[in-house]
Amino acid sequence: MVIKVFLASSSGSTAIKKKQQDVVGFLEALKIDYAPLDIASNEDNRMWMRENVPGEKKPTNGIPLPPQIFNEEMYCGDYDTFFEAKEDNTVYEFLGLTPPPGSKEAQQAEKAQKLHNGSGTEEDLDDDTTRKVAEEEEQEEGEEDRVEDNHLVSEAEDDLVSEEEEELRELEEEEEQASEED
Repeated sequence: MVIKVFLASSSGSTAIKKKQQDVVGFLEALKIDYAPLDIASNEDNRMWMRENVPGEKKPTNGIPLPPQIFNEEMYCGDYDTFFEAKEDNTVYEFLGLTPPPGSKEAQQAEKAQKLHNGSGTEEDLDDDTTRKVAEEEEQEEGEEDRVEDNHLVSEAEDDLVSEEEEELRELEEEEEQASEED
């Protein structure tokens, strides 16, 4: 499978140049083989790209701008959808490729598959999720409620009240200093 990236080598737009560099740089960093196809110097490339970008993905003027990304004949997306996939750690899925073993995306896919099949256990959840659940449980157990003025106040609420009182004292001191200077 060949990833095709349609680019414009002589674009006057710095935004397009930056987007193209971002896509190409990221593919190179992941060591994903791709074929850069120039639409500025090759009319066949330009026509093929324009004809194969799905209608719903074309801008209102009907002319898609580079970079446009394909896996062989299958349309993957433009820069915006590539960027979303990059942010979501789903670039291999976006490109229609199998993520390499040990990659974040492969681990996410494996966990999702286990949980989807119902064979996942708590140990299969990622460490962050497990840690967050444990911290929340610990915090709930650690919060001791006390009675103050005939109502319950948790330690967290008490800390918040203390912070507000401290800020109020500081503001009052600043106002006193300002009035003394006048």
